[in-house]
Amino acid sequence: MFIDTHAHLEDKGNKLNDLLQRAKDAGVEKIISIGFNYQSSIEAVEIAKKYPEVYAVVGIHPHDAKSYNNDAMEGLYKLAKDKNVVAIGEMGLDFYRDLSPRETQRKVFREQIKIAQELYMPVVIHDRDAHQEVLDIIKQEKAGKNEGIMHCYSGNLPLAIELMKQGLYISLAGPVTFKNAKKSHEVAVKVTQDRLLIETDSPYLAPEPFRGKKNEPAYIKYTAEKIAKLRGKTTEEIGYITSLNAKKVYRIND
Repeated sequence: MFIDTHAHLEDKGNKLNDLLQRAKDAGVEKIISIGFNYQSSIEAVEIAKKYPEVYAVVGIHPHDAKSYNNDAMEGLYKLAKDKNVVAIGEMGLDFYRDLSPRETQRKVFREQIKIAQELYMPVVIHDRDAHQEVLDIIKQEKAGKNEGIMHCYSGNLPLAIELMKQGLYISLAGPVTFKNAKKSHEVAVKVTQDRLLIETDSPYLAPEPFRGKKNEPAYIKYTAEKIAKLRGKTTEEIGYITSLNAKKVYRIND
């Protein structure tokens, strides 16, 4: 069985029902539905209420940092207290697309870390082309105090080691299946077993053999298979290990 630790689900009636059924058929036990702004966070919570296999994470993505205000902050506080919410995020920095001003991204990142700390919850962190600054803020704000996840990890092994020291888990997604993803392959092999997670980030970043197509939680098995091959394990072992880790960091008690 697998746990997809990071997916963006949209409630479109039968389409979502079908997607979740395909995931179940593929051995996906649980899915963590991630918010990227206040409205999508509300939707993630509603989906989690409707489907017992889904849990929610609420937060503001760096792309949407410019939309963050006091109302959104208060709204996140209220949403985070729902029993189906297991973390704050996805938060962080994205200096690749720069859809929000960088200073605003930094401010909103720090604000959400504080919310997570006040509520004693883990964080889910997005980092694209901002590795050193993300690490600096994590250290300064003690973001890993209640643990957390570096989602869809794209950094190198030394950075992953430093992040693990800060209390974070390393989550690998579809790109680890790509033939020339040497950096991700090294991380997949060397990350300590107790800090390894898998995700789809669906509908984005579909793994081989679906690269370039719309991703979905059922495809997480391809990421698990690749990591298993790299680590000399069975796919079942990787599923078991990463599911235990997911339940630990998200504090999911069966």
